[in-house]
Amino acid sequence: MILLRLMFLLCVVLSPFNAAYGHALEPGYLDLRQLTDRSWQVFWRKPDVAGKPMAIDVRMPGSCVYPLDPAPKFDGAAWISAWVVDCPQGLVGKTVTLQGLEAQRTDVLVRYQPLDQTATTNRLTPTQNIFVASPEPTIIDVLASYFRLGFEHILEGWDHLLFVFALLILIRDIWRLIGAITAFTVAHSITLALAALGHVAIPGPPVEAIIALSIVFLAVELLKREEGRQRLSERAPWLIAFAFGLLHGLGFAGALREIGLPQSDIPTALIAFNLGVEAGQLAFVLAVLLVGQALRRVLPAITKNWQQIPGALNTCTGYAIGCMSTYWLVERVSSF
Repeated sequence: MILLRLMFLLCVVLSPFNAAYGHALEPGYLDLRQLTDRSWQVFWRKPDVAGKPMAIDVRMPGSCVYPLDPAPKFDGAAWISAWVVDCPQGLVGKTVTLQGLEAQRTDVLVRYQPLDQTATTNRLTPTQNIFVASPEPTIIDVLASYFRLGFEHILEGWDHLLFVFALLILIRDIWRLIGAITAFTVAHSITLALAALGHVAIPGPPVEAIIALSIVFLAVELLKREEGRQRLSERAPWLIAFAFGLLHGLGFAGALREIGLPQSDIPTALIAFNLGVEAGQLAFVLAVLLVGQALRRVLPAITKNWQQIPGALNTCTGYAIGCMSTYWLVERVSSF
């Protein structure tokens, strides 16, 4: 775990070099909603890059008749536009292409909603910029699609992963760590379900700010840790993990609301998305533990030397986590 802290500190040092690309990494969103037997409403949300819309364009099938893409309008976070296309032959089996995506460094979420059918969601990437509309999906299709989306979402959520990483650093007892992660899982599963089903409604920006604050709290706990004295986060880590897990679940729900739930298979999609989140979280924890074990075997001398100054390394790790999460906190509060 000592070498993992060193790697984390290196990532923090190098992170400013990636900051300039923050906007370019925001995902795009394309919504295809059927209005009649032959007409479709297109809602297109392009990421913002240096104050201009990203150079991506939607190309509908050749059998469709539609106007040129209308000029997008900036909504404060991205560039949006909407129009209606006439597709006499429908979209099933036809190809929708995101021209220019292959030259970008971001993904686009495509939501496909035919009349009287379950909506499906697909993620297009620079290496796969073509969407092929398919007939109504089966339960297996819904499970696979939403499991993948949940798995990808947690691995792209650096704030959620940093919270879990801070727990790994803070809690030394393996059983308490298992209890804390279990409590975190149960908590965010509860609020994810309640918020996704519409029983709880809290604006997204305050939730994201409090998620950053939860990481700041763990950083402070890490900095104030003393040998021979256990703080609350060490005595009852499950309590801290459960409380903040409720907030993180609201963050997951915000992402799920953007994706949308299929009206005929809401329970299936919700369970699959949550299972995907849990699988991604467990994959991250396992990767951290395996890398730590591998580094201890490969570089035992470095590990032994750093073990002689645990206080300094503990302080550096705490400040690194605290600085990163404080930056997110200020950025998110300023965007209210």
